[in-house]
Parts: sequence; C-alpha cells; structure tokens
Amino acid sequence: MSFQPDDDTRHDLTAAHKKAAGFLGLVCTGPQVFGTSGTTVGRRAENVWLRVSRSSRLRAPRPTGQGALGAEQLVPASVPRPRLHDTVDWTEAGWFYQADVFDLVGSAVSSTPDLRDDPGLDDGWWTGLRNALAGIAEAPSTKITLRQTWVEEVFPKYLGIPAPAEIERITGHGDLQWANLTSEPLKILDWERWGLVPVGYDPAVLWVSSLHVPAVADHILVQFSDVLDTPAGRIGKLVALAEMLQAVDRGFYEDMAPLLAQAARNLGIDPPLSDRDELRT
Repeated sequence: MSFQPDDDTRHDLTAAHKKAAGFLGLVCTGPQVFGTSGTTVGRRAENVWLRVSRSSRLRAPRPTGQGALGAEQLVPASVPRPRLHDTVDWTEAGWFYQADVFDLVGSAVSSTPDLRDDPGLDDGWWTGLRNALAGIAEAPSTKITLRQTWVEEVFPKYLGIPAPAEIERITGHGDLQWANLTSEPLKILDWERWGLVPVGYDPAVLWVSSLHVPAVADHILVQFSDVLDTPAGRIGKLVALAEMLQAVDRGFYEDMAPLLAQAARNLGIDPPLSDRDELRT
C-alpha cells in the first residue's frame, strides 16, 4: 500500500532524520524522500543514503535476523541491493526510530508500488531478478511474512473461497513491487518484510502490481511460469490478489479493483462483490 504522511508525521520524521544525521556524523543534501509506507524518510549524504523509519516503541529493539540489518547479515551478497553500512536506533516520546545508512542507488522503476507505464526492461534485467529471488531463497529466515491466520481471514472475505490448509513457503523479499526495484542496474530496495513467504508470492506481487500494463503483467507470468503455474505458485498468486483486494477495500489503488477481479476470474475464482462500485460487474 502507498501512504503519504500527514504534516505532523512529516515534521516528526524530518526532525528524526536530522537527529540521526547528527548521531552518525553525516551532512545531508538534496530533497527528502518520504517512503510509500508513510513512516520513513530518506535523504542523500554524500555517497550514501540515510533512511529513518518510525514505529511504535513496543517494536524496540530490532528483532534479530529481521529487517534491513537481518538482510545484510543473512541474505547472500550476490543479491543486488543497497548494502547497509551503519545503523543507530533510539526511542523517544512513544516512538521507536531506526536509522540506516545504505549505498546510494538510482531511482526506483516507479514512484508508486503499482506500475502505470512499461519501463522497457531488457532480458538481462529479468534474468537478474530471477537470479536474485533464487539467492534470497537460500537465506535462512527468522520470521513468517503473512501468517496463516491472516490468510484464513482474507481468502473467504476477498476471494470467496476457503484458505488453503497448508501453504508451502520459501524465503522471499515480501514486498516485491515497482517502488522497491531499480532498473539500471537492478537493485532490490526495502527489506523490512523479508522472511518466509508463500511460494510464488514475490513474482505474484509484482504481477498484480503490473495489471495496469498488461504487456508487463503477462511477461511476468511467462518469466516465472515455472513457479506460478505450479499448485504452490497458484496459491502464491491468490495470496497476492487477496492482499491487493484488501488494500482496495481499505481505500488504496481503487482503480485496480476491476483488474484484480478479472485476474481472479481468470484463475477460476469469482470474488465476492464489494460495497465499492469498482468491484461490481
């Protein structure tokens, strides 16, 4: 989902970013960039990128082996991503702040998670992405992304079918959408959700994020057919669809609703009608 922080949150994140730069001895330049989660802000500091996130104080300290720090420690170096160089954490006024210093990389393919135009990625880029996901799968994981209880809630509500009793999982990125990928060269950004995900979930998230651009969406289905066309991969696709339909129900990506409903029907699923007109047929 894509959030924009309100004015109070922007002010708080800006102050936290300035404090983190002071802790780390960095001088930041250029514009601030607020993340699509609505809880992060980043800014350039010479040849690195300082990113600060805010969450509930109850989330302190960082869980071992999770998030950006866990990815730096456990994900193979061959997986293309901004490398993590330094961190500093602190709590203040009920909030837990995490500051991370990463390699400076190019702009994301899209400023929003959902794709609106064909980025014209070449075969080498797609091969690199396949290799990257294979590399992530080799990493040990300490958490489950998208728990079974959540799946049991969203499948009947948004797809109109019972949740699968068992879900085959693999270590994955957990948020593989277009605002988290760069093109020249390929880098995978934002490792906060990485962990054990349903097989096929990562390419399926990219697929549902591409439905506005059918050529790209279809290309993803072909590129990852060896996974997505398996029984386990089909579940991964359904999980990604249910998650995005839930986002629509919460007021995000509303113009994607008919595309998501049609994608579900193409899989033999007739999603329940929503109160939102976009889901009506």
